[in-house]
This record gives sequence, structure tokens and C-alpha cells, in this order.
Amino acid sequence: MTVPITATEVLDREFLQVRARLLEIAAALDRIDRASGDVAEDARIKNIRQALQRLDESGQGRAEQLQLIFSRPFDENWQAELGIELG
Repeated sequence: MTVPITATEVLDREFLQVRARLLEIAAALDRIDRASGDVAEDARIKNIRQALQRLDESGQGRAEQLQLIFSRPFDENWQAELGIELG
């Protein structure tokens, strides 16, 4: 029988990896801010900022929400758009 893992155990196991990834994100954003030009209206930076806001919200489903932020909207005609012929 499997014993459920506690939130503290998950945090103990994941903390260093999460911390490292957050530092990587912070460093990337710092590089963007230091670079010349303005990306404030770029959809990608808007998606990144929206994703960071979602991460700060409590509750489950954050991974799915982030995936949706970075996904294209569904297009029923995707096969025609990509030139795929149906057999």
C-alpha cells in the first residue's frame, strides 16, 4: 500500500530545482530588460508575464493554465491550413 506524500515532503524534494528554474527565469528577464529595444507589446513577453501571474495564484491546475497560455487557439481547419490532405 502506498503512503501519500505530504506537502512538506514534496517541497523538500522539489525546492532546489524550483529555485534554480526561477533564478533562470529571473536572469532571462533581466537580460531582456538590459537589451536595447522595447518588447512591451510583444505577445511572447505578454504571455510570460501572464504565466508569472498565474503561478502566483493558489490552487491546482497551474501547469494546464500555463500550457493554454502558450498554446495556439484550436482551429477546426488546421489540416487545410497546414496543407494536409485527408485520405
